[in-house]
Amino acid sequence: MPLKIDASEEPTLNLTPMIDVVFLLIIFFMVGARFTQEAEEQQFDVELPTAAPVETLGRQPDPLVITVTASGITSVAGRLYSTTELQQLLARAREAYADQAVIIRGDAAGSYQAVMDVMSLCHAAKIRRFSLAFQPQDGSQAGEP
Repeated sequence: MPLKIDASEEPTLNLTPMIDVVFLLIIFFMVGARFTQEAEEQQFDVELPTAAPVETLGRQPDPLVITVTASGITSVAGRLYSTTELQQLLARAREAYADQAVIIRGDAAGSYQAVMDVMSLCHAAKIRRFSLAFQPQDGSQAGEP
């Protein structure tokens, strides 16, 4: 005997797509949530141990290269410096590292006085390790004494 289905029956609601969307939203918010350990780290009041400040391993800093052009203009790392600015830079470098080295690159056609002025600024800043850059006569490499 065949079963008769009434046309007046309500259609059933399929919940599978809605459950899929809810799960996708849950996954989206879980992935987007920020999980940190700050709450766990701050949960207990812990007094951290103290230690002496760490000093560097004794590696010397790179020498400060001062370029003096033929017209007497001084620059360091491509930036032009006046005499007072250069004096302040040398003083800060000396304070940061007591044994700071300076290389003075003076133009061969330039004024000797401009190079001497830079050497005087080094002496005033108490920088004892300064040298003049030169190029060997064979022209193979640039060097410092």
